[in-house]
Amino acid sequence: MASRATGPTLPDDDPYNFRSDGKPGIDGHLGDFRRGPAVFSLYRLDSFPARAFKITEYLLDVEDGAGPRECCRFTDDPEDVPEWNGRWNGDEWCGWIMQQVQALIAEPDIH
Repeated sequence: MASRATGPTLPDDDPYNFRSDGKPGIDGHLGDFRRGPAVFSLYRLDSFPARAFKITEYLLDVEDGAGPRECCRFTDDPEDVPEWNGRWNGDEWCGWIMQQVQALIAEPDIH
């Protein structure tokens, strides 16, 4: 069977799609939301076990037809600020995006 890692991104309902970091799209998936042509997918990454208290890291990918790309990474630590990737840094959608991800974290769309 051929590897799909180098092929086009598959629809979200396919369990073998890939995140922007190359890991399977089902790993840590909390849900999706859409704005215009862009579909955003939120993933919970492994927590940092070396820290004294548990901190969870999140990855937000965006797919607008060119394959998944990292939009931002952030943690649940109130002292941390989101790390926006490239052109997303300072984008007018950032506030709206963070409202959406907080809603998904509170109520994940887990199938």
